[in-house]
Amino acid sequence: MKAIASASRPSPLRRLPHLPWPWPAVLAWAVGLLAWRLLPGWGFPPAAAWAVGLLAAAALALACHGRWRRVIAAAGFPLASLLLSAGGGTAALPPWAWGLASGVLLLLYPLGAWRDAPWFPTPAGALGGLAQACSAQPPAAVLDAGCGLGHGLAELRQQFPAAQLQGIERSRVLRWAAAWRCPWARVRGGDIWAADWSAYGLVYVFQRPESMARAHAKAMAELPEGGWLASLEFDVPGVAAHQRLGAPGQRPVWLYRRSSTVAPPCR
Repeated sequence: MKAIASASRPSPLRRLPHLPWPWPAVLAWAVGLLAWRLLPGWGFPPAAAWAVGLLAAAALALACHGRWRRVIAAAGFPLASLLLSAGGGTAALPPWAWGLASGVLLLLYPLGAWRDAPWFPTPAGALGGLAQACSAQPPAAVLDAGCGLGHGLAELRQQFPAAQLQGIERSRVLRWAAAWRCPWARVRGGDIWAADWSAYGLVYVFQRPESMARAHAKAMAELPEGGWLASLEFDVPGVAAHQRLGAPGQRPVWLYRRSSTVAPPCR
């Protein structure tokens, strides 16, 4: 009984206050760097201080939700420490170099996008079966909300070759790249949450779990009758999906339909 009780007890990391992304990663990086810098003054060998910083950052990274967020949070400290320690233990990069790196990061990933999903491309074949699932009412216009480099648009084109495809992306660099890669789609800049979804028969998102309730509420308020919300990997908490696509072991695609009546499952 003791073993069962201890196994069900939540991890102390899970009891940490919820912080919006990217603050959990920033916290992991900061704790790792502070441990690495401060512990040698208390008698720790530099290698031991670095190891403690790495373990502390990795432990905090485990509290992040999602595999890729954990990777980002865990990788930040060792990368920063290697850059700082290059050149005999002094900061090898001058302040202007850090400023340039920050500017490039903000250009690629503006501040307003940090609360959305970090960029991760839609895998090839991830949307297989989507057209068949929506064959009862094929969408004439399809939106990739947060299209990144256009991988999702390419997959949507495979499913809906006759539809008008559009993408919205906040990052200018990613938007330009998506427009170059997908000349057959209209790619524009903007905030997916401020954009009007009422002109689309299907909106595709590859968001983060915390955003799904908001995406569903927006879709149900703005999509036309019979319109679809398709989400790769993440479902809407507490809401029954119209259909789940994907073979076992693959990322699921969750389908939600806006309807004033209970619609039968699509075939």
